Amino acid sequence: VKPMTPRCSVPKAVPVGKSASLHCHENEGFPKSTYSWYRNSEPLPADSKSSSKPLNSSYTLNPATGTLVFHAVHKGDTGRYSCIATNDAGFAKCEEQEMEV
Repeated sequence: VKPMTPRCSVPKAVPVGKSASLHCHENEGFPKSTYSWYRNSEPLPADSKSSSKPLNSSYTLNPATGTLVFHAVHKGDTGRYSCIATNDAGFAKCEEQEMEV
């Protein structure tokens, strides 16, 4: 079963240096969906250390739960975030939401 549009929650504003949690979830898809996050339409790598682009961000992304946690946000984390739920039958994307740092 193709995933339905996931529910995404993105904080509107986060003070510099604070942690931020972004959530993404849908429960119609079978097999269970995995989740990937995008900032300004660019995919966020599942491991913040493995990226060739210097993101300067320390975050943890759990593809199974759809949770993206920034340990200490900085100005560069400001942007439009969206999430895609994917399984063998297809994928679905939530609306982009702005996070201001």
